[in-house]
Amino acid sequence: MNSLGQKIHIIGPVGSGKTTLAKKLALLNQCDYFELDNIVWIRSEDGDIRRTENDRDLLLQQIINNKKWVIEGAHYQPWTAPSLESADCIIYLEPSYFTRIYRVNKRFIKQLLKIEQANYKPTFQMLRKMFEWSDFHEQKGKYLIQEMLDTYQEKVILIQSNKDLKRLLDQSYLTQDVSV
Repeated sequence: MNSLGQKIHIIGPVGSGKTTLAKKLALLNQCDYFELDNIVWIRSEDGDIRRTENDRDLLLQQIINNKKWVIEGAHYQPWTAPSLESADCIIYLEPSYFTRIYRVNKRFIKQLLKIEQANYKPTFQMLRKMFEWSDFHEQKGKYLIQEMLDTYQEKVILIQSNKDLKRLLDQSYLTQDVSV
């Protein structure tokens, strides 16, 4: 077992590096990673379909019943509490606004060029939503996340830069380069 534990929940705004870090930690921890968006939505070529609250909650419970997992997402609603409670470690990614905006633009271009796969259709409307979510996070969202995480303070690790992430990973069993 690594010093981060076997059950890791990663939270942060759009463009913070959640999926990148989740994939790498899952690989190193030899477990699956799960995106909260894919717990909320059933992905379909005809468009995403929102799961019922009951189905969403059952799926989340099935995931957290596993011995090892990495869960990531921007969701900070009460329905995510079971994964936060079950997590050995909660990593809160909070890089600067400008870093996140740069990453959102870079991801959008890569998705348009089909260099990077998306769970959604990369449209200018979706890009606009990501900017709106980033602005909301700056004005209110980060305070709502911090308030929610107060309950779990003893297992929350705040990462605001690649230097913070490197320090965290140097203190754990992870020695590979993992930048977000």
